Amino acid sequence: MEDWINAGKIAGECLNYGCDIAKPGITLLELAEKIEGRIKELGAKPAFPVNLSLNSMAAHYTPSADDKTVFGDEDILKIDVGVHVNGHIGDTARTLGKDANLIKASEDALNAAIQLCVPGVKLREIGKVIANAISDHNFISIRNLSGHGITTFNLHSGISIPNYDNGDEDQLKEGQIIAIEPFATNGSSGRVAEGKPSGIYKLARVKPVRDPAARKMLSFIANEYSSLPFASRWLEKDFPKAKFLMQVLFREGILRSYPQLYESSKGNVSQAEHTILIKEKPVILTKI
Repeated sequence: MEDWINAGKIAGECLNYGCDIAKPGITLLELAEKIEGRIKELGAKPAFPVNLSLNSMAAHYTPSADDKTVFGDEDILKIDVGVHVNGHIGDTARTLGKDANLIKASEDALNAAIQLCVPGVKLREIGKVIANAISDHNFISIRNLSGHGITTFNLHSGISIPNYDNGDEDQLKEGQIIAIEPFATNGSSGRVAEGKPSGIYKLARVKPVRDPAARKMLSFIANEYSSLPFASRWLEKDFPKAKFLMQVLFREGILRSYPQLYESSKGNVSQAEHTILIKEKPVILTKI
């Protein structure tokens, strides 16, 4: 339990740090590297690359090594931070920018949902509360994104926590660790679609590889990241021809690639997230 608590605390601290320095004019690359650097300074590791998704981009945007994208005055920015301590994960997110009502919609939905995070509550009930809280602000929830169970070295484990009443009768159990993650949008579809490759990868399987440089990279990935997502830009610092080698591993089915996810009607999206320990009184592990 100590590692879960530490991971949550560091994730919360690093999200606060990122929100403090995320001023209009900063590049997303600088922001990501500073947040990831702070995670390491505090004695933990990133559980996934910092996601910095602007406007209609809902998730899975992390800057590339040469990314020049700037957080602008009129943008809405989602900062999603994951931290792990010995594989125990804290996952938390917040939205910054001009659209205060859209931002509040996801925050209110998160706070309402957390109150239900006790043993015996049905997952559909959490989804209903989230959708209603967002609807109260005259927005809609994104239906094909969800919260998730978390276990050691597994960011999306077991259960999905819906952002609407999807009819799921499964119940929360004492001692589960979950991430509640509402997404609100002013778009018309309430769904995300897949976009370009994000530069985020995950080890899908381990098998023999002919290329010695690719073998060396695979060994590094397995030892350093295990089953957690990682960024192409992390490997580009240490491996010559990193992009080529990653494509070799991808073609062999060894790596999984994550696409960027955008709201399909191009509406803006806000996100709020905490990691919760299920008890008779919910424990917010990522709250500072």
